[in-house]
Amino acid sequence: MKTPAWLPPTANPLTPYLTVADAQKALEFYRRAFGFTPGDTPMRDDKGRIVHAELTYEGRSIAMCAPEGAWGGTDRTPKHTGVRLPLNFYVYCADVDRVAANAKAAGATIERPPEDMFWGDRTTMIADPDGYLWMFATHKHDFDPAKAPNA
Repeated sequence: MKTPAWLPPTANPLTPYLTVADAQKALEFYRRAFGFTPGDTPMRDDKGRIVHAELTYEGRSIAMCAPEGAWGGTDRTPKHTGVRLPLNFYVYCADVDRVAANAKAAGATIERPPEDMFWGDRTTMIADPDGYLWMFATHKHDFDPAKAPNA
């Protein structure tokens, strides 16, 4: 599919912007835990601290982030506000079991270990150090309505 002119070539139309406690530590965590890589050169303030960065996965932008207080903002991480966000990020990956193991080794909390789901994906739920929830999935087979639980 051709990227429209109004969308940068590696971007997605919907890109979450995360507030993190420490951008450098967050970038390192996301690299080690999830296999994300920083996008273009992060923006830095006059003291050399990262004030904006992009995370890419499989060559596509997946999120942007900035540390608490960047650009004069007052946003805080879910962990620092003590609030569990009522959303999570659903990310397809080649090997959900490997991602869960890497995330645990990098200091994440595995909220739900990898398991096969009735809709055809093998998934895991992971909480990162800033309190964001990530559900990683490896597609195993197409959805079979006969396997859906009764509502």
